Amino acid sequence: MPTDTELPDMNVWFEQLEKLNQQVTQVFMSSLPAGSGDQTGEIYRSLLASQASSAATQLTLQQEHARKQMELWLSFFGRMPDEPVKPVIEPDKTDRRFHAPEWQENPIFDYLKQYYLLTARWMMDMAEAAHLDADMKKKLVFFTRQYVDAMSPSNFVATNPEVLKLAFETKGESLTAGMKNFMEDMQKGRISMTDESRFVVGENLATADGAVVFENELFQLIQYAPLTETVAQLPLLIVPPCINKYYILDLQPENSYVRYAVSQGFTVFLMSWRNIPPELDKLTWDDYLERGVLQAVETTRAISGVSKINTLGFCIGGTLLTCALAVLKSRRKNHVASATLLTTMLEYGDTGDISIFVDEAYVDKREAELKDGGIVQGKELAMMFACLRANDLIWFFVVNNYLKGKTPDAFDLLYWNADGTNLPGPMYAYYLRNMYQQNNMIKPGAMKVCDVALDLGKINVPCYILATREDHIVPWKTAYASTQYLGGKCEFVLGASGHIAGVINPPSKNKRSFWVGGGMTDNPDEWLEHAESRAGSWWSHWSEWLHEHGGAEVAARSTLGDAEHPVIEPAPGRYVKVRCD
Repeated sequence: MPTDTELPDMNVWFEQLEKLNQQVTQVFMSSLPAGSGDQTGEIYRSLLASQASSAATQLTLQQEHARKQMELWLSFFGRMPDEPVKPVIEPDKTDRRFHAPEWQENPIFDYLKQYYLLTARWMMDMAEAAHLDADMKKKLVFFTRQYVDAMSPSNFVATNPEVLKLAFETKGESLTAGMKNFMEDMQKGRISMTDESRFVVGENLATADGAVVFENELFQLIQYAPLTETVAQLPLLIVPPCINKYYILDLQPENSYVRYAVSQGFTVFLMSWRNIPPELDKLTWDDYLERGVLQAVETTRAISGVSKINTLGFCIGGTLLTCALAVLKSRRKNHVASATLLTTMLEYGDTGDISIFVDEAYVDKREAELKDGGIVQGKELAMMFACLRANDLIWFFVVNNYLKGKTPDAFDLLYWNADGTNLPGPMYAYYLRNMYQQNNMIKPGAMKVCDVALDLGKINVPCYILATREDHIVPWKTAYASTQYLGGKCEFVLGASGHIAGVINPPSKNKRSFWVGGGMTDNPDEWLEHAESRAGSWWSHWSEWLHEHGGAEVAARSTLGDAEHPVIEPAPGRYVKVRCD
């Protein structure tokens, strides 16, 4: 243990760290998506109005909370030195905040932890018991959770024993490093979730061999070099999400979906969406279809010398792809043989916790701001998604980076997560209004895109639809609903884990599981009840399915592009390297 003369000035130390914690909290609250904070007054006014109808339930919850707190208080004072005491409440096994032994071994911090957990449970139970309409209760529960997560003792210097211990052991150097990390993140306008110095796009991310063979102001089209002597005759065009960089599908060789598809004997083309600059702030949803997906379909067909291609869309990329398929069908252009939709919503009736932010007031506000132009910052969208899992994607890094002064681990997926893209305002506003707010996509004729009245029922190509069971962005039952609106034969597959980890699950890892073959019904629970569980990755299952629609085996081409579409530059191209920072 260091002597008193070796310790930092503790008064200055605590003053600096409490100031840091206040700044962090303010940054987090101010970073909530525009308009979300405006709802809290309405929510709690509704709660007060509902109290009379739920008074008996609330009284019962308050009495139980008081009883548990008294039990905790008595156990604290009755605790004998070095004698284990059965806890009144324990954190969930998946809760990383209180894993360190200091939270159990020190009676004071053990008490603080349990006091917080009891209070958090009581607050959440009170929110759940409120007699409110479904939308208002959902908001109340969500924002109560945000408050509960923010007020955890693990987030404050004076009540986190791990932070205090590390500060003494490093003679205050951890605090100095934390301050430095905080100031650097303030300049970035976001929380660092990984050691960003360890990754470079094109060097150890997005390294699959290929070339850019077409580009316009909206996207670059990458064609990948074959890894097999023969390939399926019909190529595969991948439409990634336009709100993130494409290389989530080509992280590193061992977890690259692109490399896997190429190794399975498919000629792969992929769209690399542009990080929209201010001069393109008036691009619309139609532009993303006509000058984006539809252009990519035509170019892929032309280079490949085939009449039809296979397609794949991921998240909003799947939404755009489906709109494009409907346009092609209306134009009587049978250019697509099959479609794969990964964690994609076509039906927006239940969008999960995202609906907390994207309510009518938010859509009205953003539409008024953006309908004539403007840029939606990628970091705004990233913060919205992070708020859905605040403990894992915000507060964990606040404690690790700022209070402990550590550099986060190098994690390719989190590097990608922080490398967002800007969107043009009119396109984003159209998407919010027609999908999230009005759910128009599933209503025949309700949406007109590229001068075509949209009708998903006319899309009669076979579809492979993947959802993931723990997805907090695209609820799996909502993704399942796509099977009820598309006109072609659907193969529905449910993967384990979440929106990204459930998709990026290479067979070589032999991790997780997936469900198939539940029989197409209008009830997702019924489908799951009859589905077969299989260990490992869904990638192999998808590859077998796609080969059924790939046509004959032909010799792989030795060159990329063609005379009309010569190689512009090596993959990954320029567009993917432009950051929002």
